[in-house]
Amino acid sequence: MTKQETFQLEFENHVKEGLSAFPKFLSSKYIYDDRGDELFQQIMALPEYYLTKAEFNIVETHKSKLRKVFNAHGAFDLIELGAGDGKKTKVLLKELVLNEVEFTYIPIDISQHAIDDLTHSLTTLLPSLEVQGEQGTYFKVLERLATYNKRPKVIIVLGSNIGNLEHPQAIDFLKKIKEVMSSKDLLFMGFDQKKNPLTIQNAYADSQGVTQEFNRNLLHRINKEMDGNFPVDNFEHWESYDPETGTAKSFLIATESCEVEIKKLQLKTFFKKWETIHCEISQKYDDDTVEWLAHQSGLQIEEIYEDHQKLFKDYLFKIKNKTT
Repeated sequence: MTKQETFQLEFENHVKEGLSAFPKFLSSKYIYDDRGDELFQQIMALPEYYLTKAEFNIVETHKSKLRKVFNAHGAFDLIELGAGDGKKTKVLLKELVLNEVEFTYIPIDISQHAIDDLTHSLTTLLPSLEVQGEQGTYFKVLERLATYNKRPKVIIVLGSNIGNLEHPQAIDFLKKIKEVMSSKDLLFMGFDQKKNPLTIQNAYADSQGVTQEFNRNLLHRINKEMDGNFPVDNFEHWESYDPETGTAKSFLIATESCEVEIKKLQLKTFFKKWETIHCEISQKYDDDTVEWLAHQSGLQIEEIYEDHQKLFKDYLFKIKNKTT
């Protein structure tokens, strides 16, 4: 079975489980096909969506320092989980290439389309760069990361992707990364910060409705790939942010009652009016919470990088010293 066939089977099993549950749920990671990738690019360009701009500012401001930190032990593998279009990473890659640092870039993404586009664009931008793109989910790929042990690894996870996990799952994720790290390896990871709740609310409920179309792409994919009949226009996006817990949640809400049939799965499911599908969480953090997550995972914070507007932070981690 190919990677794509395995991924498709996982998607189908997830849809069957999520739409048979109460309350219903679907993971946002399955939004990303060609259309989902395109919509996410539009989201990142929205004025309300501060995350990409803030982290871009961090990488641009600290690229020289990051180059020296990453290259401290000589040649290394730069492994990026959730590479996407690589907009922020390209700033760092250019810094490394121009300074003749010896490294291999291994971008990993759930979307083959994203990997293909990124690899193609890097061939043009940085012809001398060695790129080894891989398609897959984080946890599947993490199992293979252990094979990259001939030289130090720098694992980067940008865009606050960890925010899509609840704290127990985030700790599990960090532990899995820690298990494939040596004492010389580094983890560089983005965490969106707690801030004015309205700033967060607007970032995930934009006035142009792009985020709504992005979330609806889940239903379009089910209709197209599993012979479903979701009345997509009858499902609206809803975002709620709890400033106490720092948790933003995304839902699709049925504005009319309907019965949905997904023929490939031999599944029929009924939606009451105003019934929800929980699609995503986007967790927000502060330093204390990140330090706690690191401690629980066997990691320690080496350095913290913040954007000029103090909206977002990237944390540099190493394996925790036994004496710490």
